Amino acid sequence: MKKRAFTLLEVMIVVLIIGILISIAIPQMMTARANSAKKTCQSNLRIFDAVKAQYAMEENKPNETPVVLDDLLPYLRRVPECPLDGTYDLTTVGANSSCSIPEHVHPDG
Repeated sequence: MKKRAFTLLEVMIVVLIIGILISIAIPQMMTARANSAKKTCQSNLRIFDAVKAQYAMEENKPNETPVVLDDLLPYLRRVPECPLDGTYDLTTVGANSSCSIPEHVHPDG
């Protein structure tokens, strides 16, 4: 009876192929993660801007009125957080909010 087994060369080829596939996949996953975090942060900035507009309308606040997070808490179910631990600057009524991470620019410019 013959015993069937993999040779060392076959095992090494399989390990090499798996290594190549991993070396291709990991950078792609990192790029996808960064893009996802950026899109989430931009969505949060849009939420803050919409809530600031609602706050200004209900409280009769003119443009350029400074806004702090405590002003917006009654209008938020949860406080949006940057996925990469950036901090949000709410600025003023009528102005775009911003994130402290440079890559997370406001989608409207």
